[in-house]
Amino acid sequence: MKDPFAQNEVKIAVIGGGTGSFTMLSALKKYTSQIAAIVSMADDGGSTGVLRDELGSLPAGDVRQCLVALSDSPKVRDLFQYRFDTGTFDGHSFGNVLLSALEKITGDFSQAVETASEILRIRGTVIPATLDDIRLKMEWPDKSLVLHGERVIDNEYFQYDPRRAQLSVVPAAHANPMALAAIEQADVIVVAPGDLYTSLGPLLVIDGMSEALLKTKAKVFYVANLVSKQGQTDGFTVSDHASEIERFGGGEFLDYVLYNQQAPTEDVARRYEEEGGYVTQADIEKLSTAHYEAVGGDFLGPMAAVAKGDSLIGHRSLIRHDAKAVAKLILELYRSDEA
Repeated sequence: MKDPFAQNEVKIAVIGGGTGSFTMLSALKKYTSQIAAIVSMADDGGSTGVLRDELGSLPAGDVRQCLVALSDSPKVRDLFQYRFDTGTFDGHSFGNVLLSALEKITGDFSQAVETASEILRIRGTVIPATLDDIRLKMEWPDKSLVLHGERVIDNEYFQYDPRRAQLSVVPAAHANPMALAAIEQADVIVVAPGDLYTSLGPLLVIDGMSEALLKTKAKVFYVANLVSKQGQTDGFTVSDHASEIERFGGGEFLDYVLYNQQAPTEDVARRYEEEGGYVTQADIEKLSTAHYEAVGGDFLGPMAAVAKGDSLIGHRSLIRHDAKAVAKLILELYRSDEA
């Protein structure tokens, strides 16, 4: 089995999918080349969903974003991110199409990712969390509501408290051995910010992931979401987010929870509200009694621009962390513990 890490440098594994992982990987790769992105594989919306349905390929979108984040080739990065805005391929990114084609050629999604990694000259390793063909399922205990599919769940305004719901993947999936090896060998594990129920949860509930996280000797950081998601995590505090992460992961595995303490300007707050999001409140009293250490910082980054040709990707938050500030703090805390 290929070792996802080499020697000597700080070994970092980033868990998540989509924009949250992209921003963290882009910043953390400045500190080490020994970085592994463990990527959620439940996406079935937008361009990825169309390619899954029409070609039977595994979801490429989040993998593509992580590959691009770790790439040292600007022109090829731009090529992979290019999204067609007319014709048959309207809404599809070139990278998604290429990964699907590589999977067809090689017959193996891992080989497709490896080949794309060579093309992009990435700094680190991108690892699908599972190689099983899975769909996400969210079910409340009394069967009052059952939701199927990441796209459906992502767009749902929950009728009931999501903290009572069970999240699972269908069929039951096994963790990619490479992902488990990366967790075992890491010095630092970062659970990236992202949607609790459609980005982070689907990865953490895969068979083998919770055991690996509970056993790891790495320092485990969770970068808490900046804002709530309308209709899903309205009113969730920082500790609420962390509790859900550990519920999905099967136990208390977090060492640090990093949260934003910077107040947005009135203009930015208004733009947040236009997206239906409100700044996640740090419930300091509760955080102070948690088993993990909660550390605040000024983590608000600039709002992202709207990408052209996004007809298939649906609604995406434009709210971003200052990933450089977060990455700097992660390394400072890790080195302080090691001193």
